[in-house]
Amino acid sequence: MNSNYVKGRSREYRAMSSLKKDGWMVSRSAASHGAVDVFAAKDGRVLLLQVKSGRARATKEELEELASWGKSANGDAEVWYYKGGGKLVKRRVFAAKRGSA
Repeated sequence: MNSNYVKGRSREYRAMSSLKKDGWMVSRSAASHGAVDVFAAKDGRVLLLQVKSGRARATKEELEELASWGKSANGDAEVWYYKGGGKLVKRRVFAAKRGSA
């Protein structure tokens, strides 16, 4: 199995675990080559993630597609970068419009 795939998959599972601990329902888009790696929902909110690790970066096309997914689902769309030493950096690429209560 490709080591980049294995590393990426482990980061996706790490993101899912973190979200589950915060009470999110999560699902992974297995073997996806699309923009959304992880789908999450909590209290009527939707979060769509692209997960990257190491030096990998989201392409302009991936960011545009991820933002389109966010817009279509009225959800937040983010790229989570797991950098060296396991540091997590989150980048929001689309923010859902929320109604006022």
